[in-house]
Amino acid sequence: MPKILMKGNEAIAQAAINAGCQCYFGYPITPQNEIGEYMSSKMIEIGRTYISAESELAAVNMLIGAGSTGTLAMTSSSSCAIALMQEAISSMATAEIPGVIISVMRAGPGLGDITPSQADYFQSVKGGGNGDYRTVVLAPSTISEAVLLTQRAFYLAMKYRNPVMLLADGILGQMMEPVEMPEGSAFDKVDTTSWALDGIGKGKEQREARSLMSLHMGDNILEKLNHRIFKKYAVIKANETTFEKYLCDDADIIITAFGTVARVAKTAVNMAREKGIKAGLFRPVTLWPFPDEELYNTAKDKKCVLDIELNMGQMIQDVKIALRGSSPVEFFGKTGGAIINSVEILNKIIEISKEKQYGTNLTASI
Repeated sequence: MPKILMKGNEAIAQAAINAGCQCYFGYPITPQNEIGEYMSSKMIEIGRTYISAESELAAVNMLIGAGSTGTLAMTSSSSCAIALMQEAISSMATAEIPGVIISVMRAGPGLGDITPSQADYFQSVKGGGNGDYRTVVLAPSTISEAVLLTQRAFYLAMKYRNPVMLLADGILGQMMEPVEMPEGSAFDKVDTTSWALDGIGKGKEQREARSLMSLHMGDNILEKLNHRIFKKYAVIKANETTFEKYLCDDADIIITAFGTVARVAKTAVNMAREKGIKAGLFRPVTLWPFPDEELYNTAKDKKCVLDIELNMGQMIQDVKIALRGSSPVEFFGKTGGAIINSVEILNKIIEISKEKQYGTNLTASI
């Protein structure tokens, strides 16, 4: 398959189209604007639905409407605008309505800045809506992986009838790379006939009326619903958790990182190896479900685990919970749109290696 040079946002949009996305609803915000722009022309060309909504709230509620009919649908936005969608995402999870949300992170808090960030880990993984619910969160580190994970997002959303978020950042959205673009979906079509609100009017097979609701009143009805949904979440965790390990088997220092920062960290691992420091990288691909047991088995009893993020320290909480005190954990991060480079990570590895008595006289320069 020939490779095509594409911007990250546009590659995500094309991957969604090839996955069978029938409806796109969006509202502009940097740094994800190219997704909506790309969809505005391509979806119309092939006879699918594109709507430029009047707000982020309108877009995500259109997503609920389309998803309830069993239609593959998507919205995209960024950070402070994703915050506005949280009530709707909670409702989707409770009513078991599938849908794909693309979040291309920008710096915060508040309106913040248009520069890249990873400060929406809490928002995406822990959930900003009310109640006990989970959103499946996929975090690509390359544009090629973003293409595959976009397609996987549609499959998982339909398979489990749950909102699925692709969590990227402004770096990935704006950069360009050669990618292989699958012509169709890489995943099987999911049957929706048992639940979709596809109508019972003239010409339709007659059946009892259905409803998909997030309001459940009555004795123990909501409690039973929560327990049933959490059984589904357990199945998702058991079957869909994914991660990458790089040079971890003999490593004394394990770096944890996600998204584009993990790419930078991988370079730093190679640089550390050249200096005789046994470093490795553990990268969660699914931020939820988080690969806690896999991380524990990889990083327990190591001399140090170094968590790297473009925020003040968010995923590190899940890293510490997963390790259960079996290894010391340190953090290195930047925030407010600042970018980490591989030499900065290497210097932090060297600093740790000295503290752990690897040796001295190790320096890095850029």
